[in-house]
Amino acid sequence: MRKPNHWLLRWAWRSVAIFFALLFLYQVWLFAHVCWWIKYNPSSSAFMETRLEIMQDKNPKAVLQQQWVPYASISDNLKRALIASEDASFVDHVGFDWEGITKAYEKNLKKGKIVAGGSTISQQLAKNLFLSTKRTPWRKLEEAAITVMLEAVMDKQRIFEIYLNVIEWGNGVFGAEAAARHYYQVSAAQLSPEQAANLAAMVPNPRYYDRHREARGLQQKTLIILGRMDDVEIP
Repeated sequence: MRKPNHWLLRWAWRSVAIFFALLFLYQVWLFAHVCWWIKYNPSSSAFMETRLEIMQDKNPKAVLQQQWVPYASISDNLKRALIASEDASFVDHVGFDWEGITKAYEKNLKKGKIVAGGSTISQQLAKNLFLSTKRTPWRKLEEAAITVMLEAVMDKQRIFEIYLNVIEWGNGVFGAEAAARHYYQVSAAQLSPEQAANLAAMVPNPRYYDRHREARGLQQKTLIILGRMDDVEIP
């Protein structure tokens, strides 16, 4: 009878232990960043860095348009429009909208392809801050873990403030202030309800709508969001 290779078995267990130790340290690194951002503003995000790299491949002098502004300096119209469009139960859930996820799954199953997402504002922020754009099971698991971290240590206003300042709104355009100036030549504080609804409607495909600002679908979605804004609660 062949004896087990004890050296190989020890090597396998050691490799597994090292893997989980590194995974744990990575989670600690992520959590440390989340804790730091309770009081200090992130200077960039993983998604912003990816987009800048892509832009500079075509034009080495390309830069991003982004200017951080505090929560109070962003129009409530835009806050209401984004929640109405992206995450109606934002102030009530703890990071995940299970009803929204179920509806998105059923809609995608019916269409036979991904046509709807169930991601909350917290999940979108987790993805934008840390993760790549590749759709993988690992990324979704990591996104969920970071979402839990965000919700555990930040209040809703802080989560939303960061989201408003790092979300993509066009080719190289990030954050509410840059978007307001790029599209309407006003500050984020001065956005009207109609302008805010239009910006919120762009969020699912901002680079496309940056090039097609009069798209029929965009105008229709803007009107829908505008009609929902009065019923929205903001943090």
